[in-house]
Amino acid sequence: MRYKSVDELRTNLAGVVSLDDKTAVLDREKLRGAAIDRLVFNGVFHEDGEIKRTARDAVRRSARALGVHPASILPLYEAIGRGKAYGFTVPAINIRGLTYDMARAAFRAALRNQVGAVIFEIARSEIGYTSQRPAEYSHVIMGAAIKEGFSGPLFIQGDHFQANAKNFAKNPQAEMKSLKDLIQEAIEAEFFNIDIDSSTLVDLSKPTVRAQQQVNCEVAAELTAFLRGFEPEGIAVSVGGEIGEVGGKNSTIEELEAFMEGYRDELDKRGKGLRGISKISIQTGTSHGGVPLPDGTIARVKLDFETLEKLSRVAREKYGMAGAVQHGASTLPEEAFDHFPRRGCAEIHLATGFQNMLYDHAGFPRDFKEEIYDFLRRECAAEKKEGETDDQFIYKTRKKAFGPLKEKFWNLPESFRNEIGRDLENRFEFLFKKLNVVNTASLVREKVPVDSGERRVA
Repeated sequence: MRYKSVDELRTNLAGVVSLDDKTAVLDREKLRGAAIDRLVFNGVFHEDGEIKRTARDAVRRSARALGVHPASILPLYEAIGRGKAYGFTVPAINIRGLTYDMARAAFRAALRNQVGAVIFEIARSEIGYTSQRPAEYSHVIMGAAIKEGFSGPLFIQGDHFQANAKNFAKNPQAEMKSLKDLIQEAIEAEFFNIDIDSSTLVDLSKPTVRAQQQVNCEVAAELTAFLRGFEPEGIAVSVGGEIGEVGGKNSTIEELEAFMEGYRDELDKRGKGLRGISKISIQTGTSHGGVPLPDGTIARVKLDFETLEKLSRVAREKYGMAGAVQHGASTLPEEAFDHFPRRGCAEIHLATGFQNMLYDHAGFPRDFKEEIYDFLRRECAAEKKEGETDDQFIYKTRKKAFGPLKEKFWNLPESFRNEIGRDLENRFEFLFKKLNVVNTASLVREKVPVDSGERRVA
């Protein structure tokens, strides 16, 4: 499946895609067949940098020619903040492994239900353990969009671009540089939605709520001002902030107000009139991935919908934002999901549930699963806590196999990939309906202008 040379790649695309100065898709059906599969694969796995870059460039330019436009969701969120759009919660989907197949399943469900309000995202931590740098992630998502015939604004997001509290305490300048480098890398890869998470720097030992949030305010403002300095022409990146680290204590209105006042003050110091955040992540009782019990099942969570509703209302009415963001939600019970649009939740982040569907699927090859689990017991042994069962340890660490074994996941049997693809598609459709984003494609096209500018991505 690997191209032997750039010339072979170009020959393979003859009569399908013209890669001259003005890219044209000459045969859409052939492109959506084996051609796009091969381009996406080589843009991820090829060892030759020139072939990898050419494959990625072909996908990016073909996407543009077919009307797939990486975009900022900010205009839609500003409309929500003004009361001009409402009644739905935008799903943000983290894909850690089997990325091409999972994204394809999401696009199929979106197309069948006319969903435009959906985000594809990856967190700073996930970039590390899944070995998916931003340029690779956007390449695969755009390839999946081409494969399934999706067009229109495409929202790709940097989730939890999070300050490491220990690294920040040791050397704040170095940690800030790491975050700025990542933000720049992501925007250059056409991530036009960035969630800044400096909630890890909140210090609850301080005497006032404002003092507790102060460093969070400063870091969020500095990173916002930084990214505003190199936005592509015609695009205002959608930025999110966070006031409560997921898994910690539940957030309060006082914390939201203290953060926003401090954040706005700090942002003004860095440039009058700079656009601020469009949403705010809060803690309502969930934890990332859920809490595994000794048998590997997940503890039932009591989610504080009252807090979510109150903080969303304050975020909209007082600060013009879209509302609050719910993290750690994919493992919640099914009956929870239709509460989010009713409570005014702006965005919900979904990750581990899809990973669980993959690993726990009856058709997942048993020998490969044993290979993965043996790898984890060997390579992640230091992470096992005293008193933790093997089931708990495996549940918490199995996400870390996606990077080292990425190509093996990619080459799982086609019959299994088709089967899990159908199950994922049904799951995405369920979530889209519960979150009330069905038939939002026309609203997104109305509110979100598309950018046809050409940018070269590594």
